[in-house]
Amino acid sequence: MIDLPMLLAFIAAASVLAVTPGVDTAMVLRAAAVDGRRTALLAAVGVALGCLAWGGAVSLGLGVLLQRSEVAYTVLKSAGAAYLLWVGIKLLLKPRQSFQNKLEGDNTVSGWSAFARGLLTNLLNPKVGIFYVTLLPQFIPAGVALSMYSFFLASIHVLLTVVWFGLLIAATMPLKNLLSQPSTVKALDRVTGGIFIAFGLKIAASSAR
Repeated sequence: MIDLPMLLAFIAAASVLAVTPGVDTAMVLRAAAVDGRRTALLAAVGVALGCLAWGGAVSLGLGVLLQRSEVAYTVLKSAGAAYLLWVGIKLLLKPRQSFQNKLEGDNTVSGWSAFARGLLTNLLNPKVGIFYVTLLPQFIPAGVALSMYSFFLASIHVLLTVVWFGLLIAATMPLKNLLSQPSTVKALDRVTGGIFIAFGLKIAASSAR
């Protein structure tokens, strides 16, 4: 049975976590400012599916494995850190000089690239799994199926994240003309690259415990 006060407490905690700025927020904001609403939405969906995949994995016990196996955690965090550093360095060294309106076909490619980036950024970040392993059990009432209920809570967090990203994208679009000026595009790429590098280094230095 659902414990309503406990569920509401989780929703409050998950809402705070969803709006906390991080690499995902930087990615979605940059996509909204530079590439448009569709690309930003696809980036947000990629992020959401990455989190949802971790929620499913944790409900099946993978999160516990990562928490207890130093080798498994190190392999995954090394891949995640390398990916973020690679993307960040690329954005720093080769920022776009200007915004260009693209054909519909090009937007599709750009959009799916943003989707893949959002998905991979989360799938290769073991801290997402550890976060779910640490947080979710605190809000699981007695007498429920642990796997199903933990996935249910993870899904709520993902839904809140998608809603937050939707609000961010909507707030960014009126400023799109300003944000897509050549100097702004270049600055956004470099700031985003710096954030990716910072998070990559943070993941590389992190521990499962």
